[in-house]
Amino acid sequence: MKKLLRLAFCALFLGLFLISCDDDDYQTVESVDKIKIDSVKIVKDTMDVFSIQHIKTYSTYPSHCEGFYGYDYVYDTKFDRTVTSYKYRSSGPCGQGSYTAASQINFSPQQTGTYTFRFWNGGNNWITKTIVVE
Repeated sequence: MKKLLRLAFCALFLGLFLISCDDDDYQTVESVDKIKIDSVKIVKDTMDVFSIQHIKTYSTYPSHCEGFYGYDYVYDTKFDRTVTSYKYRSSGPCGQGSYTAASQINFSPQQTGTYTFRFWNGGNNWITKTIVVE
């Protein structure tokens, strides 16, 4: 009787495990593409070397099936940075309307100087910001 009870318990446990692994509630990323940066918020335009500043960028996404994917953060020269934002598009139900979301870059300069950031704003348009590091 104990063996039969133990076998039934193991079968029930295995059945629950297999059912829980069949999860279709996730959304698949279908594509990744550039998205323009609408605005940039830099709290301090002067900062100390080795300190950290959180630079926020804001983009408007056309639907709730899209969201922030990542940055292309390029060191053009010693003190020049070019930043392009990328969005993902996923499968699944989308909410109505567009929305604006913030993303963040953590800037921690390693030497003093004047840093120039260019944020892609669509086409050949860029938002330029300067941070002096002392």
